[in-house]
Amino acid sequence: MFSKLALLAVSATIGPALGETILGVTVFTRHGDRTSKHFPGYSLTSLGAQQNFKVGQDYRGIYLDSGSSKRILGISEDKYVSSQVYASTPDQKILLDATTAFLQGFYPPLEEVTRLTLANGSTYSNPLNGYQYIHIHSEPSTSPNSIWLKGDDSCPTYTRASSSFKSNPEFQQRTEATTPFYARFWDILRNVHDYRPENLTYANAYDIYDLLNTASIHNASFAPANHAISQGISAPDLARLRTLADSAEFAANYDVDEPMRSIGGATFAGAVLARLNETVATRGRRKFSLLAGSYDTFLSFFGLADLTAGSADFYGLPAYAASMAFEVFTAENVTAFPAVGEVSVRFLFRNGSDGEALKAFPLFGRKEVALPWSEFVAEMGKRAITSVREWCEACESTAEFCMIYSGPTTIWNPAAYAISGVISGIIGGTFAVLTILGSKKLGEKARARKARKARENDICLAEMGALNKAGAVERTSSVGGESV
Repeated sequence: MFSKLALLAVSATIGPALGETILGVTVFTRHGDRTSKHFPGYSLTSLGAQQNFKVGQDYRGIYLDSGSSKRILGISEDKYVSSQVYASTPDQKILLDATTAFLQGFYPPLEEVTRLTLANGSTYSNPLNGYQYIHIHSEPSTSPNSIWLKGDDSCPTYTRASSSFKSNPEFQQRTEATTPFYARFWDILRNVHDYRPENLTYANAYDIYDLLNTASIHNASFAPANHAISQGISAPDLARLRTLADSAEFAANYDVDEPMRSIGGATFAGAVLARLNETVATRGRRKFSLLAGSYDTFLSFFGLADLTAGSADFYGLPAYAASMAFEVFTAENVTAFPAVGEVSVRFLFRNGSDGEALKAFPLFGRKEVALPWSEFVAEMGKRAITSVREWCEACESTAEFCMIYSGPTTIWNPAAYAISGVISGIIGGTFAVLTILGSKKLGEKARARKARKARENDICLAEMGALNKAGAVERTSSVGGESV
Protein backbone atom coordinates (compact mmCIF):
# COMPACT_ATOMS: atom_id res chain seq x y z
CA MET A 1 0.00 0.00 0.00
CA PHE A 2 1.09 3.56 -0.55
CA SER A 3 1.61 5.38 2.73
CA LYS A 4 1.52 9.17 2.52
CA LEU A 5 4.64 9.40 4.67
CA ALA A 6 6.64 7.17 2.35
CA LEU A 7 5.41 9.02 -0.72
CA LEU A 8 6.45 12.35 0.73
CA ALA A 9 9.85 11.00 1.65
CA VAL A 10 10.67 9.51 -1.73
CA SER A 11 8.94 11.70 -4.26
CA ALA A 12 9.78 15.03 -5.74
CA THR A 13 7.38 17.93 -6.04
CA ILE A 14 5.66 18.51 -9.35
CA GLY A 15 6.48 22.20 -9.47
CA PRO A 16 8.44 22.96 -12.63
CA ALA A 17 11.99 24.22 -12.63
CA LEU A 18 12.44 27.89 -13.39
CA GLY A 19 11.72 28.48 -17.07
CA GLU A 20 10.49 24.95 -17.75
CA THR A 21 7.81 24.33 -20.42
CA ILE A 22 5.45 21.34 -20.55
CA LEU A 23 5.05 20.20 -24.18
CA GLY A 24 2.67 17.27 -23.79
CA VAL A 25 1.33 14.74 -21.28
CA THR A 26 0.09 11.14 -21.38
CA VAL A 27 -2.00 9.96 -18.42
CA PHE A 28 -3.05 6.44 -17.42
CA THR A 29 -5.87 6.19 -14.89
CA ARG A 30 -7.64 3.48 -12.96
CA HIS A 31 -11.41 3.50 -12.54
CA GLY A 32 -12.89 4.80 -9.30
CA ASP A 33 -14.94 2.94 -6.69
CA ARG A 34 -16.95 0.00 -8.05
CA THR A 35 -19.04 -2.95 -6.99
CA SER A 36 -17.19 -6.20 -6.30
CA LYS A 37 -15.48 -7.90 -9.25
CA HIS A 38 -16.62 -11.26 -7.85
CA PHE A 39 -20.09 -10.75 -9.29
CA PRO A 40 -20.84 -10.47 -13.03
CA GLY A 41 -21.78 -7.03 -14.29
CA TYR A 42 -19.71 -5.12 -11.74
CA SER A 43 -19.83 -1.39 -12.40
CA LEU A 44 -18.60 2.05 -11.46
CA THR A 45 -20.53 3.53 -8.55
CA SER A 46 -21.63 7.14 -8.16
CA LEU A 47 -18.74 7.54 -5.72
CA GLY A 48 -16.38 6.13 -8.33
CA ALA A 49 -17.66 8.50 -10.99
CA GLN A 50 -17.10 11.43 -8.64
CA GLN A 51 -13.57 10.23 -7.93
CA ASN A 52 -12.67 10.04 -11.63
CA PHE A 53 -14.37 13.40 -12.22
CA LYS A 54 -12.32 15.01 -9.44
CA VAL A 55 -9.08 13.60 -10.82
CA GLY A 56 -9.99 15.07 -14.22
CA GLN A 57 -10.64 18.42 -12.56
CA ASP A 58 -7.28 18.29 -10.81
CA TYR A 59 -5.44 17.49 -14.03
CA ARG A 60 -7.28 20.39 -15.63
CA GLY A 61 -5.95 22.68 -12.92
CA ILE A 62 -2.40 21.47 -13.52
CA TYR A 63 -2.20 21.25 -17.30
CA LEU A 64 -4.96 23.45 -18.77
CA ASP A 65 -5.47 26.38 -16.43
CA SER A 66 -3.97 29.59 -17.79
CA GLY A 67 -2.67 30.45 -14.34
CA SER A 68 -0.77 27.17 -13.92
CA SER A 69 3.01 27.17 -14.31
CA LYS A 70 2.67 23.68 -15.79
CA ARG A 71 0.11 24.49 -18.46
CA ILE A 72 0.80 22.52 -21.65
CA LEU A 73 2.22 24.73 -24.38
CA GLY A 74 -0.51 25.92 -26.74
CA ILE A 75 -3.31 23.76 -25.39
CA SER A 76 -6.90 24.99 -25.50
CA GLU A 77 -7.90 25.90 -21.97
CA ASP A 78 -11.69 25.68 -22.16
CA LYS A 79 -12.76 24.26 -25.52
CA TYR A 80 -12.08 20.64 -26.45
CA VAL A 81 -10.01 20.46 -29.65
CA SER A 82 -9.96 16.93 -31.06
CA SER A 83 -6.54 17.27 -32.69
CA GLN A 84 -5.00 18.13 -29.32
CA VAL A 85 -6.61 15.50 -27.10
CA TYR A 86 -6.70 11.71 -27.44
CA ALA A 87 -8.53 9.24 -25.19
CA SER A 88 -8.56 5.45 -25.34
CA THR A 89 -9.93 2.63 -23.20
CA PRO A 90 -10.77 -1.05 -23.54
CA ASP A 91 -14.38 -1.60 -24.55
CA GLN A 92 -15.56 -2.28 -21.00
CA LYS A 93 -18.36 -0.27 -19.48
CA ILE A 94 -16.61 0.44 -16.19
CA LEU A 95 -13.56 1.86 -17.98
CA LEU A 96 -15.62 3.79 -20.51
CA ASP A 97 -17.61 5.34 -17.65
CA ALA A 98 -14.43 6.19 -15.73
CA THR A 99 -12.87 7.79 -18.81
CA THR A 100 -16.02 9.80 -19.49
CA ALA A 101 -16.11 11.06 -15.89
CA PHE A 102 -12.44 12.08 -16.04
CA LEU A 103 -13.00 14.01 -19.26
CA GLN A 104 -16.11 15.70 -17.83
CA GLY A 105 -13.82 17.18 -15.20
CA PHE A 106 -11.02 17.89 -17.65
CA TYR A 107 -13.18 19.79 -20.17
CA PRO A 108 -16.38 20.69 -18.29
CA PRO A 109 -19.58 22.00 -19.91
CA LEU A 110 -19.32 25.58 -21.07
CA GLU A 111 -22.13 27.22 -22.99
CA GLU A 112 -19.92 29.91 -24.52
CA VAL A 113 -17.65 27.46 -26.36
CA THR A 114 -20.53 25.43 -27.81
CA ARG A 115 -22.85 28.34 -28.66
CA LEU A 116 -24.11 28.53 -32.25
CA THR A 117 -25.83 31.59 -33.70
CA LEU A 118 -28.13 30.94 -36.64
CA ALA A 119 -28.86 33.22 -39.57
CA ASN A 120 -32.13 34.29 -37.96
CA GLY A 121 -30.31 35.40 -34.81
CA SER A 122 -31.39 32.51 -32.53
CA THR A 123 -28.67 30.82 -30.47
CA TYR A 124 -28.13 27.28 -29.29
CA SER A 125 -25.64 25.58 -27.01
CA ASN A 126 -25.04 21.89 -26.39
CA PRO A 127 -27.39 20.21 -23.90
CA LEU A 128 -26.50 20.05 -20.20
CA ASN A 129 -25.26 23.64 -20.13
CA GLY A 130 -22.83 23.24 -23.00
CA TYR A 131 -21.66 19.67 -22.49
CA GLN A 132 -18.52 18.90 -24.53
CA TYR A 133 -18.57 15.57 -26.37
CA ILE A 134 -15.05 14.18 -26.29
CA HIS A 135 -14.18 11.31 -28.60
CA ILE A 136 -13.15 8.17 -26.73
CA HIS A 137 -11.54 5.33 -28.70
CA SER A 138 -12.89 2.09 -27.22
CA GLU A 139 -11.14 -1.08 -28.31
CA PRO A 140 -13.07 -4.39 -28.28
CA SER A 141 -11.24 -7.57 -27.34
CA THR A 142 -11.44 -8.71 -30.97
CA SER A 143 -9.34 -5.76 -32.12
CA PRO A 144 -5.52 -5.97 -32.25
CA ASN A 145 -5.47 -2.55 -30.63
CA SER A 146 -6.88 -4.10 -27.46
CA ILE A 147 -3.43 -5.41 -26.54
CA TRP A 148 -2.01 -1.99 -25.68
CA LEU A 149 -4.11 -1.57 -22.52
CA LYS A 150 -5.04 -5.22 -21.89
CA GLY A 151 -1.94 -7.08 -22.96
CA ASP A 152 -2.49 -9.89 -20.47
CA ASP A 153 -5.95 -10.78 -21.81
CA SER A 154 -6.24 -13.69 -24.28
CA CYS A 155 -2.55 -14.43 -23.67
CA PRO A 156 -2.02 -18.13 -22.82
CA THR A 157 1.65 -17.74 -21.94
CA TYR A 158 0.76 -14.99 -19.46
CA THR A 159 -1.84 -17.25 -17.85
CA ARG A 160 0.69 -20.06 -17.48
CA ALA A 161 3.42 -17.77 -16.16
CA SER A 162 1.09 -16.06 -13.70
CA SER A 163 -0.32 -19.36 -12.46
CA SER A 164 3.18 -20.76 -11.94
CA PHE A 165 3.46 -18.59 -8.82
CA LYS A 166 1.19 -21.10 -7.09
CA SER A 167 3.88 -23.77 -7.37
CA ASN A 168 6.45 -21.46 -5.79
CA PRO A 169 7.63 -22.41 -2.25
CA GLU A 170 6.91 -18.84 -1.12
CA PHE A 171 3.29 -19.22 -2.21
CA GLN A 172 2.96 -22.57 -0.44
CA GLN A 173 4.44 -21.19 2.78
CA ARG A 174 2.20 -18.13 2.70
CA THR A 175 -0.87 -20.25 2.02
CA GLU A 176 -0.16 -22.49 5.01
CA ALA A 177 0.65 -19.55 7.28
CA THR A 178 -2.53 -17.62 6.46
CA THR A 179 -5.09 -20.46 6.37
CA PRO A 180 -6.26 -19.90 9.98
CA PHE A 181 -6.54 -16.16 9.32
CA TYR A 182 -8.74 -16.60 6.24
CA ALA A 183 -10.89 -19.23 7.93
CA ARG A 184 -12.10 -16.57 10.36
CA PHE A 185 -14.16 -14.91 7.62
CA TRP A 186 -16.36 -17.87 6.70
CA ASP A 187 -19.32 -16.66 8.75
CA ILE A 188 -19.32 -13.44 6.77
CA LEU A 189 -18.68 -14.89 3.31
CA ARG A 190 -20.87 -18.00 3.59
CA ASN A 191 -23.71 -16.11 1.89
CA VAL A 192 -21.64 -15.63 -1.25
CA HIS A 193 -23.39 -18.23 -3.41
CA ASP A 194 -20.32 -19.89 -4.92
CA TYR A 195 -18.04 -19.75 -1.88
CA ARG A 196 -17.07 -22.78 0.20
CA PRO A 197 -14.79 -22.95 3.26
CA GLU A 198 -12.00 -24.33 1.05
CA ASN A 199 -12.10 -21.12 -1.00
CA LEU A 200 -10.79 -19.12 1.95
CA THR A 201 -7.10 -19.31 1.16
CA TYR A 202 -4.27 -17.10 -0.01
CA ALA A 203 -4.94 -18.37 -3.55
CA ASN A 204 -8.03 -16.14 -3.52
CA ALA A 205 -6.38 -13.25 -1.66
CA TYR A 206 -7.59 -10.50 -4.00
CA ASP A 207 -11.13 -11.83 -4.37
CA ILE A 208 -11.59 -12.13 -0.60
CA TYR A 209 -10.19 -8.66 0.00
CA ASP A 210 -12.33 -7.20 -2.78
CA LEU A 211 -15.55 -8.75 -1.42
CA LEU A 212 -14.92 -7.47 2.10
CA ASN A 213 -13.53 -4.09 1.07
CA THR A 214 -16.46 -3.24 -1.20
CA ALA A 215 -18.83 -4.37 1.55
CA SER A 216 -17.08 -2.07 4.01
CA ILE A 217 -17.65 0.86 1.65
CA HIS A 218 -21.20 0.18 0.43
CA ASN A 219 -22.97 -1.88 3.08
CA ALA A 220 -24.11 0.03 6.15
CA SER A 221 -23.81 -3.08 8.30
CA PHE A 222 -20.10 -3.19 7.45
CA ALA A 223 -19.45 0.53 7.82
CA PRO A 224 -16.35 1.40 9.85
CA ALA A 225 -17.08 2.65 13.35
CA ASN A 226 -14.49 3.54 15.95
CA HIS A 227 -11.72 2.15 13.72
CA ALA A 228 -13.41 -1.25 13.49
CA ILE A 229 -15.77 -2.92 11.08
CA SER A 230 -18.75 -4.71 12.53
CA GLN A 231 -19.53 -8.38 11.92
CA GLY A 232 -16.18 -9.34 13.43
CA ILE A 233 -13.85 -7.66 10.90
CA SER A 234 -11.49 -5.19 12.48
CA ALA A 235 -9.71 -2.44 10.61
CA PRO A 236 -6.35 -4.20 11.18
CA ASP A 237 -7.83 -7.37 9.65
CA LEU A 238 -8.93 -5.45 6.57
CA ALA A 239 -5.47 -3.90 6.31
CA ARG A 240 -3.88 -7.35 6.49
CA LEU A 241 -6.25 -8.63 3.82
CA ARG A 242 -5.13 -5.73 1.64
CA THR A 243 -1.44 -6.45 2.24
CA LEU A 244 -1.89 -10.11 1.33
CA ALA A 245 -3.77 -9.12 -1.82
CA ASP A 246 -0.92 -6.71 -2.65
CA SER A 247 1.66 -9.49 -2.53
CA ALA A 248 -0.42 -12.01 -4.48
CA GLU A 249 -1.32 -9.61 -7.29
CA PHE A 250 2.17 -8.16 -7.66
CA ALA A 251 3.65 -11.66 -7.90
CA ALA A 252 1.05 -12.60 -10.53
CA ASN A 253 1.94 -9.57 -12.68
CA TYR A 254 5.71 -9.23 -12.33
CA ASP A 255 8.67 -11.49 -11.75
CA VAL A 256 12.12 -10.75 -13.11
CA ASP A 257 12.60 -14.46 -13.83
CA GLU A 258 9.17 -14.86 -15.47
CA PRO A 259 8.99 -12.06 -18.06
CA MET A 260 5.63 -13.21 -19.45
CA ARG A 261 3.93 -12.24 -16.19
CA SER A 262 4.56 -8.61 -17.10
CA ILE A 263 3.26 -8.74 -20.67
CA GLY A 264 0.51 -6.24 -19.73
CA GLY A 265 3.11 -3.74 -18.58
CA ALA A 266 5.16 -4.35 -21.73
CA THR A 267 2.29 -3.55 -24.10
CA PHE A 268 1.39 -0.56 -21.94
CA ALA A 269 4.99 0.66 -22.28
CA GLY A 270 4.56 0.37 -26.04
CA ALA A 271 1.35 2.40 -25.83
CA VAL A 272 3.05 5.15 -23.84
CA LEU A 273 5.93 5.27 -26.32
CA ALA A 274 3.47 5.65 -29.20
CA ARG A 275 1.48 8.39 -27.50
CA LEU A 276 4.52 10.39 -26.38
CA ASN A 277 6.21 9.96 -29.72
CA GLU A 278 3.15 11.41 -31.44
CA THR A 279 3.62 14.54 -29.33
CA VAL A 280 7.29 14.74 -30.27
CA ALA A 281 6.87 13.69 -33.91
CA THR A 282 4.12 16.26 -34.55
CA ARG A 283 6.01 18.95 -32.62
CA GLY A 284 3.29 19.23 -30.04
CA ARG A 285 0.18 18.95 -32.19
CA ARG A 286 -1.06 16.13 -29.94
CA LYS A 287 -0.86 17.63 -26.48
CA PHE A 288 -2.74 15.37 -24.07
CA SER A 289 -3.52 11.64 -24.15
CA LEU A 290 -5.70 9.80 -21.65
CA LEU A 291 -5.55 6.01 -21.32
CA ALA A 292 -7.62 3.95 -18.87
CA GLY A 293 -7.10 0.46 -17.52
CA SER A 294 -6.91 -1.87 -14.55
CA TYR A 295 -4.74 -2.32 -11.48
CA ASP A 296 -2.85 -5.26 -13.00
CA THR A 297 -1.38 -3.00 -15.68
CA PHE A 298 -0.19 -0.60 -12.97
CA LEU A 299 1.51 -3.40 -11.02
CA SER A 300 3.13 -4.89 -14.10
CA PHE A 301 4.54 -1.52 -15.15
CA PHE A 302 5.67 -0.72 -11.59
CA GLY A 303 7.84 -3.83 -11.71
CA LEU A 304 9.06 -3.41 -15.30
CA ALA A 305 10.03 0.22 -14.77
CA ASP A 306 11.93 -0.56 -11.55
CA LEU A 307 9.77 1.88 -9.59
CA THR A 308 10.02 -0.51 -6.65
CA ALA A 309 13.72 0.38 -6.41
CA GLY A 310 12.73 3.89 -5.37
CA SER A 311 9.88 2.97 -3.03
CA ALA A 312 8.57 -0.32 -1.66
CA ASP A 313 5.10 1.25 -1.85
CA PHE A 314 5.04 0.39 -5.55
CA TYR A 315 4.62 -3.27 -4.58
CA GLY A 316 1.07 -2.37 -3.49
CA LEU A 317 -2.23 -2.18 -5.32
CA PRO A 318 -3.04 1.29 -6.65
CA ALA A 319 -6.06 2.97 -5.07
CA TYR A 320 -9.29 3.64 -6.92
CA ALA A 321 -8.83 6.49 -9.45
CA ALA A 322 -5.03 6.29 -9.13
CA SER A 323 -3.18 7.77 -12.08
CA MET A 324 0.28 8.05 -13.54
CA ALA A 325 1.47 10.74 -15.90
CA PHE A 326 4.34 11.06 -18.36
CA GLU A 327 5.35 14.67 -19.01
CA VAL A 328 7.22 15.68 -22.15
CA PHE A 329 9.00 18.95 -21.36
CA THR A 330 11.95 21.20 -22.02
CA ALA A 331 14.03 22.93 -19.38
CA GLU A 332 13.68 26.29 -21.13
CA ASN A 333 10.81 28.78 -21.26
CA VAL A 334 9.80 28.46 -24.92
CA THR A 335 6.94 29.56 -27.15
CA ALA A 336 7.50 26.94 -29.87
CA PHE A 337 8.35 23.26 -29.80
CA PRO A 338 12.12 22.87 -29.31
CA ALA A 339 14.62 20.59 -31.00
CA VAL A 340 14.32 16.93 -30.03
CA GLY A 341 17.66 17.07 -28.23
CA GLU A 342 16.16 19.56 -25.78
CA VAL A 343 13.19 17.34 -24.88
CA SER A 344 12.98 15.32 -21.65
CA VAL A 345 10.43 13.02 -19.98
CA ARG A 346 9.32 12.80 -16.36
CA PHE A 347 7.11 10.18 -14.63
CA LEU A 348 4.58 11.18 -11.96
CA PHE A 349 2.13 9.21 -9.84
CA ARG A 350 -0.95 10.01 -7.77
CA ASN A 351 -2.47 7.28 -5.61
CA GLY A 352 -6.19 8.05 -5.62
CA SER A 353 -8.41 11.10 -5.76
CA ASP A 354 -8.38 12.54 -2.24
CA GLY A 355 -5.65 14.81 -0.97
CA GLU A 356 -2.69 13.21 -2.72
CA ALA A 357 -0.62 15.45 -4.94
CA LEU A 358 0.82 14.34 -8.27
CA LYS A 359 4.45 13.49 -7.48
CA ALA A 360 7.50 12.69 -9.58
CA PHE A 361 9.42 9.42 -9.13
CA PRO A 362 12.58 8.12 -10.82
CA LEU A 363 12.13 5.40 -13.44
CA PHE A 364 14.36 2.44 -14.26
CA GLY A 365 16.08 2.35 -10.86
CA ARG A 366 17.76 5.71 -11.41
CA LYS A 367 18.06 8.64 -9.04
CA GLU A 368 17.04 11.46 -11.38
CA VAL A 369 13.33 12.00 -12.07
CA ALA A 370 13.86 13.48 -15.56
CA LEU A 371 15.44 11.72 -18.52
CA PRO A 372 16.45 13.05 -21.95
CA TRP A 373 14.00 11.86 -24.62
CA SER A 374 16.56 9.53 -26.24
CA GLU A 375 17.41 7.82 -22.92
CA PHE A 376 13.75 7.46 -21.99
CA VAL A 377 12.93 5.83 -25.34
CA ALA A 378 15.91 3.49 -25.04
CA GLU A 379 14.95 2.37 -21.52
CA MET A 380 11.27 1.96 -22.33
CA GLY A 381 12.18 0.12 -25.50
CA LYS A 382 14.04 -2.51 -23.50
CA ARG A 383 10.79 -3.27 -21.71
CA ALA A 384 8.15 -2.64 -24.35
CA ILE A 385 6.12 -4.70 -26.79
CA THR A 386 5.79 -2.44 -29.84
CA SER A 387 3.98 -4.51 -32.45
CA VAL A 388 0.96 -6.78 -32.62
CA ARG A 389 3.06 -9.55 -34.16
CA GLU A 390 5.48 -9.41 -31.23
CA TRP A 391 2.56 -9.85 -28.84
CA CYS A 392 0.91 -12.64 -30.83
CA GLU A 393 4.13 -14.64 -30.93
CA ALA A 394 5.04 -14.04 -27.30
CA CYS A 395 1.56 -14.96 -26.11
CA GLU A 396 1.12 -17.90 -28.51
CA SER A 397 -2.30 -16.38 -28.92
CA THR A 398 -5.09 -17.96 -30.93
CA ALA A 399 -6.89 -14.61 -31.30
CA GLU A 400 -8.26 -14.24 -34.82
CA PHE A 401 -6.17 -11.15 -35.52
CA CYS A 402 -3.04 -13.24 -34.83
CA MET A 403 -3.89 -15.73 -37.56
CA ILE A 404 -2.25 -13.65 -40.30
CA TYR A 405 1.15 -14.26 -38.74
CA SER A 406 2.94 -17.50 -39.55
CA GLY A 407 6.33 -19.00 -38.95
CA PRO A 408 8.17 -19.96 -35.77
CA THR A 409 7.22 -18.17 -32.57
CA THR A 410 9.66 -16.51 -30.20
CA ILE A 411 9.68 -16.24 -26.42
CA TRP A 412 9.48 -12.62 -25.38
CA ASN A 413 12.21 -11.40 -23.08
CA PRO A 414 12.65 -7.68 -22.25
CA ALA A 415 16.43 -7.91 -22.51
CA ALA A 416 16.17 -9.22 -26.07
CA TYR A 417 14.62 -5.97 -27.22
CA ALA A 418 17.34 -3.65 -25.94
CA ILE A 419 18.36 -3.03 -29.56
CA SER A 420 15.09 -3.76 -31.33
CA GLY A 421 13.99 -2.25 -34.63
CA VAL A 422 12.10 0.64 -33.09
CA ILE A 423 14.88 1.45 -30.64
CA SER A 424 18.01 0.89 -32.74
CA GLY A 425 18.11 4.47 -33.95
CA ILE A 426 19.18 5.61 -30.50
CA ILE A 427 22.44 3.66 -30.69
CA GLY A 428 25.04 5.99 -32.12
CA GLY A 429 23.28 9.11 -30.91
CA THR A 430 20.23 9.11 -33.15
CA PHE A 431 16.61 9.19 -32.03
CA ALA A 432 14.00 6.47 -32.23
CA VAL A 433 10.88 6.94 -34.25
CA LEU A 434 7.86 5.11 -32.89
CA THR A 435 5.39 5.83 -35.64
CA ILE A 436 2.24 3.81 -36.04
CA LEU A 437 3.02 2.39 -39.48
CA GLY A 438 6.35 1.75 -41.20
CA SER A 439 6.63 4.15 -44.10
CA LYS A 440 8.48 1.69 -46.38
CA LYS A 441 5.55 -0.73 -46.34
CA LEU A 442 2.84 1.89 -46.36
CA GLY A 443 1.93 1.52 -50.04
CA GLU A 444 1.74 -2.26 -50.15
CA LYS A 445 -0.14 -2.44 -46.84
CA ALA A 446 -2.63 0.12 -48.06
CA ARG A 447 -3.36 -2.03 -51.10
CA ALA A 448 -3.60 -5.18 -49.01
CA ARG A 449 -6.01 -3.55 -46.57
CA LYS A 450 -8.56 -3.10 -49.34
CA ALA A 451 -8.79 -6.87 -49.77
CA ARG A 452 -8.72 -7.76 -46.08
CA LYS A 453 -11.35 -7.72 -43.44
CA ALA A 454 -11.72 -4.71 -41.16
CA ARG A 455 -10.00 -6.54 -38.34
CA GLU A 456 -6.86 -7.01 -40.37
CA ASN A 457 -7.00 -3.32 -41.25
CA ASP A 458 -6.84 -2.58 -37.54
CA ILE A 459 -3.71 -4.69 -37.27
CA CYS A 460 -1.94 -2.61 -39.89
CA LEU A 461 -2.81 0.55 -37.99
CA ALA A 462 -1.41 -0.97 -34.83
CA GLU A 463 2.04 -1.71 -36.21
CA MET A 464 4.96 0.49 -35.21
CA GLY A 465 7.62 1.82 -37.56
CA ALA A 466 11.19 2.80 -38.35
CA LEU A 467 13.72 5.64 -38.63
CA ASN A 468 14.18 8.26 -41.26
CA LYS A 469 17.63 8.67 -42.79
CA ALA A 470 18.60 11.60 -40.59
CA GLY A 471 17.54 9.81 -37.41
CA ALA A 472 15.11 12.60 -36.53
CA VAL A 473 11.59 11.98 -35.35
CA GLU A 474 9.09 11.91 -38.18
CA ARG A 475 5.41 11.08 -38.52
CA THR A 476 3.67 9.25 -41.33
CA SER A 477 0.17 10.13 -42.37
CA SER A 478 -1.03 6.93 -40.74
CA VAL A 479 -0.39 8.19 -37.21
CA GLY A 480 -3.84 9.68 -37.31
CA GLY A 481 -5.16 6.12 -37.38
CA GLU A 482 -4.84 6.03 -33.59
CA SER A 483 -3.31 2.71 -32.63
CA VAL A 484 -3.46 2.87 -28.86
